[in-house]
Amino acid sequence: MRIAILADIHGNLLALEAVFADLRKRYADQVINLGDCVSGPLWPKETAERLIGWGWPTVRGNHDRWVTDLEPDAQYSSDAFARRSLSSEQLAWLSSLRPNLNLVDGIFACHGRPDDDNAYMLENVVVGQLALASREQISERIGKIGARVVLCGHSHIARIATTESAVVINPGSVGQPAYQDPTEPAHVSETGSPHARYAILSLKSDRVEVEIIAVPYDHHAAAKRAEENGSASWARFLRTGFARICVGPLDTGSHFRL
Repeated sequence: MRIAILADIHGNLLALEAVFADLRKRYADQVINLGDCVSGPLWPKETAERLIGWGWPTVRGNHDRWVTDLEPDAQYSSDAFARRSLSSEQLAWLSSLRPNLNLVDGIFACHGRPDDDNAYMLENVVVGQLALASREQISERIGKIGARVVLCGHSHIARIATTESAVVINPGSVGQPAYQDPTEPAHVSETGSPHARYAILSLKSDRVEVEIIAVPYDHHAAAKRAEENGSASWARFLRTGFARICVGPLDTGSHFRL
């Protein structure tokens, strides 16, 4: 069985369509979407339309929850933009998503951690950046879900880690290759390039094979869209895959809160 794993699309329709085109060349039996589907100053309505039409199993991300559940005056700008853009039917679809999914062959899917969609599974914040957590920490965060493969997103960084009982996969972000988070401890996530990322999981008896894929797309057009919708910081993230603009304290004037 081959399963394509997508996460953190964030309304980037151009990146999503590039990933879909690439995926059709590689083939997969199933596609799983790990959430944070539409939040961002890009194409939330059009992205939701595609995802609803494709009907992939989809996990609710923290931004999906904030888009639908928070009052407008309590939302971050990326979530508020998405909420204003979506139809009532699209909001209802987003609200209906489940926080976790149990898939075939012992595969468990969540956005952040099984018990917290706004917490990192594979990373810790270290000196303002995301660093790989220890094996013991990852195992503790997985808990007793009993899966042999655990899928997660949230950090936007593609990683594969193993514990004594499970393989943990973060496919990276389809639509947002970098961000800044001012929440204490303030930090950045950076991939270093503008590519759209996803993964393909292959299950062969007792073997688990994972391919991390980086797909080029017209990221300059996506960055221009972000600028047109008032977000210079998103435009910079999309063009470069970097969030830091200087060595030292974070640029506190342009944040994307995860």
